[in-house]
Amino acid sequence: MKMENHQLVKKAIKGNKSAFEMLVQQHYERIYRTAYLYVHNEVDALDVVQEATYQAFASIHSLKNPEYFMTWLTRIVIRCSGHALKRKSNLVPLSDEILSNLPGQVPPNMEESLQLLNAIQQLRENYRTAIILFYYYDYSIKAISSVMDIPESTVKTYLSRGKAELKKSFQEEEDKCHG
Repeated sequence: MKMENHQLVKKAIKGNKSAFEMLVQQHYERIYRTAYLYVHNEVDALDVVQEATYQAFASIHSLKNPEYFMTWLTRIVIRCSGHALKRKSNLVPLSDEILSNLPGQVPPNMEESLQLLNAIQQLRENYRTAIILFYYYDYSIKAISSVMDIPESTVKTYLSRGKAELKKSFQEEEDKCHG
């Protein structure tokens, strides 16, 4: 499978449109999830995926190492997500009032997931990117360094500080509940 993927990337670099389309189909769920983690709604995530796919298609010839296709594509998705967030200035944070108006009972693990996503959303962008790539996609420190174009030591710092902020955020929530 990996070798077949490598061959598809090589074909796409040479201008084969159907090979590029197959690559996008293979990785669609992953790039959509990445976009969604940034923009937090389906419509914007779909727009980001479309824009990122277009940009990737237009510049695939510049990809030097086919084995880094997903790293390269992820970097494009993150950049497009950032642009989408800048364009969209009227973000509405998920509040307790909105959650309480949802139909039916929200399962406990769903509530925890929403809390975690909301907490991650509040992180500085560089911390958020490092956390998402490391914990959601199991990227190595080295791969994150490449995607974010920063030294590995900085990735470690972002992960450490991001986790500390998340811990602090959850500690404050817990104190509110018990205080």
